[in-house]
Amino acid sequence: MDFKEIFKAAGKAAAELASADDAKISGMLLTLADEIGKHHEMLLEANRADLEKMSPDNPMYDRLRLDGRRLEGIAEDMRNVAALPAPAGRVLEETVRPNGMKIRKVSVPFGVVGIIYEARPNVGFDVFSLCVKSGNACILKGGSDAHESNSAIVSLIRSVLKECGFDENTVTLMPAGHDSTAALLGATDDVDLVIPRGSRRLIDFVRENARVPVIETGAGICHTYFDRDGDLGKGAAIVTNAKTRRVSVCNALDCLIVHKDRLFDLPGLCSGVKDHDVTIYADEAAYAALEGNYPAGLLLHADEESFGTEFLSYRMAVKTVDSLDEALQHISRYSSKHSECIITENPGTAERFLKQTDAACVYANVSTAFTDGAQFGFGAEIGISTQKLHARGPMALPELNTYKYVITGDGQIRTK
Repeated sequence: MDFKEIFKAAGKAAAELASADDAKISGMLLTLADEIGKHHEMLLEANRADLEKMSPDNPMYDRLRLDGRRLEGIAEDMRNVAALPAPAGRVLEETVRPNGMKIRKVSVPFGVVGIIYEARPNVGFDVFSLCVKSGNACILKGGSDAHESNSAIVSLIRSVLKECGFDENTVTLMPAGHDSTAALLGATDDVDLVIPRGSRRLIDFVRENARVPVIETGAGICHTYFDRDGDLGKGAAIVTNAKTRRVSVCNALDCLIVHKDRLFDLPGLCSGVKDHDVTIYADEAAYAALEGNYPAGLLLHADEESFGTEFLSYRMAVKTVDSLDEALQHISRYSSKHSECIITENPGTAERFLKQTDAACVYANVSTAFTDGAQFGFGAEIGISTQKLHARGPMALPELNTYKYVITGDGQIRTK
């Protein structure tokens, strides 16, 4: 297969999309959302073919799985994206120089955006809706685990694009295999940006091998610190929700940090996760507080590898600290800079935590489960960026635009 032809076709589609009417783009997305509802069975049949090849014990199984409810959620997110204002063409800054020259800083699409992702078929729909609404063509490189699902999704999208008068190459699914990944990462003349979504291993591989600019969407090693002044009721609800709402996602809780003065409340804090059979890896102080108050078969001694691990399953670590300072130090050492939370009724402690914690999203008395583009009101998300250049946190429409300077005048020339 000629990868160069694929990339050139995407570039041509992006150029056409840049001048497309936003109402027409939004109408196409609404049509696609309706078509998702009409093609549930086709999409689920393809997904079942992928699921049959993966063990249900695999942490990726839940991410791979589609069902009617999830498809309805995807369609609703797409409708939300369609209703949002398009980010391209906004005047970000404007000034007039003394010589009358007008300078405007205007948002524009990147052009062609490549997405490399693992067993997450919903990514195809989410990425497409955000890319096309922001004026970008997208090239998808999914994992082999979700090949049937991804193929069905892209086939449906391309049929709607054609029906609505758009270039089908506005979205492209790259073939399976490492050759296509290498080609995408090296397409410096044709691809403007690559975004990896998946495991730390995938993200590291893309960062280390890409010649195309990369925005990292990092793995989520998330902590919740229960402070000396924390409310037990709020804490138990937040810990349970952050850990068990959906264990395979990047904003799920991995390590509960507890102030030593509140160890007597640790069994209460863990009462909800106990009901979900969550295995706990506890340090010595936490183990002593939980012993006899938590199922013995689910309570294990922590070791060094228990901390700094993204579990993606019904497992979590518990760490005891003497102070807020020690909690901040632990988070600084093990965090992936994704989402971090404090539970406290002390406003000063909360403010210090929020200021000093280096993460894309920091929470006070709120579950980290809310780190999600849809929950932030962005319609959907392209991923959660854990880096600091260009974009950080949930990336949606504005983050899929860059900018250019537009200068207009009436014959001005530079004389010195």
